[in-house]
Amino acid sequence: MEFRFREGEEVVDLPEGTDAGVYFIGRVRTPWSERKDCPRQGREDGPECRIELDPRWAPALRGVADYTYLDVLYWLDKGRRDLSVQNPKSDGKLYGTFALRSPQRPNPIGLSRVRLERVEGTTLVVRGLDCLDGTPLIDIKPNRCEFTPKAAPKPGG
Repeated sequence: MEFRFREGEEVVDLPEGTDAGVYFIGRVRTPWSERKDCPRQGREDGPECRIELDPRWAPALRGVADYTYLDVLYWLDKGRRDLSVQNPKSDGKLYGTFALRSPQRPNPIGLSRVRLERVEGTTLVVRGLDCLDGTPLIDIKPNRCEFTPKAAPKPGG
């Protein structure tokens, strides 16, 4: 993917290696194949999108249908990883990467809170995503406001 630098943007030298490994557990299917068409933030009234899990993770979906909202983490595999200062609107206003929800980040992890429409086998049909079609899936978690811990409280907590 080709990138263009905007005025004032800065890059850093990346480390030679990584500190951790990630298993992609599936893929996200959306209507957007190019970044210019992808919404800046997902919307609850956006189009239906599909989260397709690798079949080995089918048992991990047990109980997911009990939630209205899920937090979906995905790997923004088309983004730059070396931008430290960005000019998101090409208007001369500069922001540090950690002050933005840009896909250009050192660890390109995307996060969307989605509305679960239905579960179809190992596919979740959702609304609210903001990533490109085919984006690798990292994890799915119930919305913390809906979640009731399944384990006993920790002592002293």
